Amino acid sequence: MSAPYIPRDRRWHPPAHTPDYKTSVTRSPRLPLLSVEQSLSEITGPTFGHTALGPRDADLIHNFTGAPAIGERILVHGRVTDENLRPVAGALLEVWQANAAGRYRHVNDGYLAPLDPNFSGCGRCLTGADGSYTLRTIKPGAYPFRNHGNSWRMAHIHFSIFGAGLAQRLVTQMYFEGDPLRDQDPIAQTLPDPAALDRLVAPLDLNASIPLDSLAYRFDITLRGRRQTPFENRPEGA
Repeated sequence: MSAPYIPRDRRWHPPAHTPDYKTSVTRSPRLPLLSVEQSLSEITGPTFGHTALGPRDADLIHNFTGAPAIGERILVHGRVTDENLRPVAGALLEVWQANAAGRYRHVNDGYLAPLDPNFSGCGRCLTGADGSYTLRTIKPGAYPFRNHGNSWRMAHIHFSIFGAGLAQRLVTQMYFEGDPLRDQDPIAQTLPDPAALDRLVAPLDLNASIPLDSLAYRFDITLRGRRQTPFENRPEGA
């Protein structure tokens, strides 16, 4: 079924050079980017195998050691759609996050908060025929980082969305409704329009929660158009 093409509004996404986010000053490009034409093989591959996903990949509470992770148990669910709200089926979603104390399982994370021996902070799933997905995890904690003397990141989950091939990738972050650090987080504030940040905030969804087990948050992802989710990377044509 045909539908109108809606051009990408690049002002909606965070600019690469945002001096209030200190490390963007040294990492952002200083010269105009070059557009390099891709070959057919680069666009269509390499592809990922659906059978490579295990039964616990979407369950971050248990997928590291089998024992339950420590923290507030939550469900994150939603749909991945195109600019005309048609479902995107078979998309690979990968997520990574800090633990309940705000620490990543990474060699370069020196935050003094403890590691959870049963939590890796990584998971993945495929979208269904209706574009839907569900992940079980622990609500991540806030953490400090070296931007200025008292910079803190509000609780968030990183999302990577792949299309049919691994070269088709978009990256974003999900925040939580009611976070008191929203207006203080230097990275979240790189978005030029407050409405764009609203698109990254997942509201509490009690209708999808599991009684006596987990709260739920809904995070819908739109790949293009006027309803588009803001992305950290914006490859041409994606």
